[in-house]
Amino acid sequence: MGTVKGMSPHLERLARSKTEAVEWRTVRLIAATYAAYAGLTWYAYILPWWLLIPLGGYVVCLHGSLSHEVVHGHPTSNKHLNEALIYPSLVLWVPFRRYLYLHRVHHNDERLTDPYDDPESWFLTPKDWSDVRMAAKWLLTVNNTVAGRLLLGPWVSVTRFAVNEVRTGLAGDRRVVSAWLLHIPAVLMVLAWVMLVCEMSLLEYLIYFVWPGTSLTLLRSYAEHRAHENPAGRTAVIEAGRVMSLLYLNNNLHAAHHAHPSLAWFALPSEYRANRGAYLAQNRGYLIPGYGKLIRQNLLRPHQPVPHPLIRTHPKHS
Repeated sequence: MGTVKGMSPHLERLARSKTEAVEWRTVRLIAATYAAYAGLTWYAYILPWWLLIPLGGYVVCLHGSLSHEVVHGHPTSNKHLNEALIYPSLVLWVPFRRYLYLHRVHHNDERLTDPYDDPESWFLTPKDWSDVRMAAKWLLTVNNTVAGRLLLGPWVSVTRFAVNEVRTGLAGDRRVVSAWLLHIPAVLMVLAWVMLVCEMSLLEYLIYFVWPGTSLTLLRSYAEHRAHENPAGRTAVIEAGRVMSLLYLNNNLHAAHHAHPSLAWFALPSEYRANRGAYLAQNRGYLIPGYGKLIRQNLLRPHQPVPHPLIRTHPKHS
């Protein structure tokens, strides 16, 4: 996606100088996230499930959003320090180094939503779709509703990710092995805190923190891209309220993020407001007025089909 005209001089300076200063707002938010997480896990035994699940999911998802900031070079100029700040794997199942690599591949906007070239795409090619068994077709279709993405999506995501990781590792990609080896201590330190200090079972942690945290992350990505012939028309803007915007660190303004991926989360809203008309013209009006509207429209109705509607063949199948 090309740069939207009208980017303010202040934001241009911020983008250029992000490697020269510490973004203390992000550092404070990381500290607050760990403090909230520590409190929720420590007092989990006295909190009712109906409160613990949304709060636990929120804090785990927020940690994932902060990991996304680190992928894009925040909050300091030292990438090793940045990674250390979000090193504990609250969600358990995603090695940061794999997320780092796959998300950077995803930012090739010319290939967005491509079933092979975009690792974050939920589409299949028509050829692959025709080869899928009926039960799997039903599962993937349900997964393309909001209800399915929230309830079944974590299981589908973990399974798909694990299968792809094994295939990639067996194909000889050493980055997979090294990323997982580095990930092991990040998981063990979390489980030591949760199971030994807070005396929570692994199953309880999965139910109260990992599953809802993954579900909320999947809600963010549910409609942020669509099939469109023009690459600029594939990326959404979801104008969310404060609670959801904080949860996703303004990544719901996804067209602005893809146009300027180096901008920190706190700079995105002013950039979007200053150029709202240009962004909506550029992404062909792909605007969703809040997550409430998205949920109401697609709770039980798929937002998009599973087979990519604009792909007829693929070189790998020709």
